[in-house]
Amino acid sequence: MPDLRLVRAFAGGVLCANSLPHLATAVSGRQHLTPVRGPHSSGWVNLGWGVANLAAGLALARATDPIRTTWDRRLVAFDAGAATFAVWMAATETVGRVNWR
Repeated sequence: MPDLRLVRAFAGGVLCANSLPHLATAVSGRQHLTPVRGPHSSGWVNLGWGVANLAAGLALARATDPIRTTWDRRLVAFDAGAATFAVWMAATETVGRVNWR
């Protein structure tokens, strides 16, 4: 059975990494795919989606163990989640060009 603290840390890393392209989209005034408004989501929609992902990712990171003040292998799981999402996003954008116009 998987350690749920590691699963939460991994998912938190994925969500935090997912927030970055949406926040960058909001700052740069571009459009980017979101589940809220589809492929033509405005910067404002991306700002909301990015903030929601970041908040959820940080909440999951906190939920791994709110008492401890040091990291352990949960930091590795968080980093692995962020790296996994980054590689997946780079590959799908290179091949599928979902957000290219």
